[in-house]
Amino acid sequence: MSGKKVSVWTSITFWRRSAAWVTGTAVVLLMWLTFNTMGQIAMGSDEDLENGVKKRIPAATVINYHIDYKMDEKRGHEVPVIGEKEPFFGKEWSADEAAALLRHGKLTQQAKNCMNCHTLLGNGAYYAPDLTKAWLDAKWNDGTMTGITGKETKEEAMAEFLMHPSQFPTHARMMPDLGITKDEAIALVAFLKHMSAIDTNGFPRNFSQSAKRLEGGTHAR
Repeated sequence: MSGKKVSVWTSITFWRRSAAWVTGTAVVLLMWLTFNTMGQIAMGSDEDLENGVKKRIPAATVINYHIDYKMDEKRGHEVPVIGEKEPFFGKEWSADEAAALLRHGKLTQQAKNCMNCHTLLGNGAYYAPDLTKAWLDAKWNDGTMTGITGKETKEEAMAEFLMHPSQFPTHARMMPDLGITKDEAIALVAFLKHMSAIDTNGFPRNFSQSAKRLEGGTHAR
């Protein structure tokens, strides 16, 4: 019996060594992916914006810049494009002010349970429109909402809508009045503007088509 040839596939030693190699390789790969991901999701700085350095997640001060959404032929989908500076609620916000404003906006959207109805960066519900690129939505850029709300700028129109949604019915599923204050509304708009500047690899995938339908007047928020 001791001289009988044993198949490698039934060898306990072989499987133990294989398991050790697979586990070790997986650990190294996961460590590399972790560090690579951390670099991808790290927020950029105000200096990056000033120098035109592109980051997937730009600094909070991106709210001081014009944000567009354009096709990247190499990547095959649209990407955020940071343009020239523009006033946001009539002023340019410092790095500390912008960071505090975004934090206020994030906490407000959590407190108001926005994700009970909306989707933000892939998280949330689908009862109401996806808000990931809401700042870039055609309806906020073609003068429709500024005209309805009587405000001169997009950010002011968005804030007015958030404070008094029942006064501006724009969808069959009307947004409820959540008692959002003016300060909360400004912070929420800043949060939405910053989120629209995040490079989400073309997510949401149907956003471009939705924008085109909006321009044609066949889609309402």
